Amino acid sequence: GTLDMLILKTLTVQPMHGYAVAQHIERLSKDVLAVEQGSLYPALERLQKKGWVTSRWGQSPTGRRARYYTITASGRRKLGEEILSFQRVLLAIKGVMRRA
Repeated sequence: GTLDMLILKTLTVQPMHGYAVAQHIERLSKDVLAVEQGSLYPALERLQKKGWVTSRWGQSPTGRRARYYTITASGRRKLGEEILSFQRVLLAIKGVMRRA
């Protein structure tokens, strides 16, 4: 769930290849969140199968062939749902931590 949400949010910036998605998440989290290839690419495939992401082949800035991922309209709707759900979980955790 959380990785899917982070990927979808990242793709709202612009279409990106997988490595750029991982770099973006790591950079914005100040390297707290490390996205491993073994998790990233299965997640991108899963998001694509659900219709929340599309992909096309293109050329990376280094000249290599790369698959670029784009969030779809249904992916944007799902992202909105995931953000609301995540915010509810964070509030619940904060409530528990205050009382503990």
